Amino acid sequence: MDRIPFGIPRLDTTIGGGAPPGSVVLLSGEAGAGAREFMYTAAIMNGLSEANPELFELYYNDLHEDARFLNEVHYFSFTARKRQIYNEMGLTMDAEIVDSVIDDVYFHDLSAAYFHLSPVPQEWYMDRINSITDLGTTTDRKSLPEEFGSQLSAHADNALVVIDSITDLIGAPMDDLTWDDIPVLLRGITRAASEWGGLVLVHVNNESLDPRRHGQLVDAVDGTLVFEWESGGSTRDRTLVVKQFGGVLSRIEAEDIVQFETEIGEAGFDISDVRKIR
Repeated sequence: MDRIPFGIPRLDTTIGGGAPPGSVVLLSGEAGAGAREFMYTAAIMNGLSEANPELFELYYNDLHEDARFLNEVHYFSFTARKRQIYNEMGLTMDAEIVDSVIDDVYFHDLSAAYFHLSPVPQEWYMDRINSITDLGTTTDRKSLPEEFGSQLSAHADNALVVIDSITDLIGAPMDDLTWDDIPVLLRGITRAASEWGGLVLVHVNNESLDPRRHGQLVDAVDGTLVFEWESGGSTRDRTLVVKQFGGVLSRIEAEDIVQFETEIGEAGFDISDVRKIR
């Protein structure tokens, strides 16, 4: 069975090459605990495999025999500009890696649809290159769910898709999207992704959710990776737990792995150690 690499070397090796094709994976984390760094690393390393194979080989090492990279990487943001995201990526990993991929990760800025019903001044989120023709009129402008859905349908086939971030939708400034719609939207993406055959990563800050709402998101996707801070004495460690994930969790359980300790290095997010049942 083919696997789609996350782009996280030690994790991909441990789980047999990556995620099953068609998976939707929730990256659920405490602030700063690694979920965002995981997301950035996955996007950049997947893009690097095509953009600069030599540099990719230097940082990733060998690709698992059952793994295959996807044709394209598409990064969706509801509130941030492309330059903001790439600046943050440059703080997560070596700038040489990010610069090699900047034109090979396709960025989709949905801020015009996100902010248009909010009190935020238009000049704060609209690029100067956009014209009134690009934006449409007040009456024919698509809602955020419509615009997001049409963009996904156009680009998600056989692609790595990054959605940054479902957290933004929880308090979205619009009348046509409530909390109850968000798990349904994720279920729809999960259904469609099985036909797209790619890999969809969905970020959420779990501190913004109560346990019931978080559980609804977990139930709506194929897999959930939970990123947490763990304190011990005078230090804090970033950790990763695979909460649920068909075809992946079973491999980890077979190795008696209960938790991954993680680190952020020049190649971005990676696994530094595993904790096993003793």
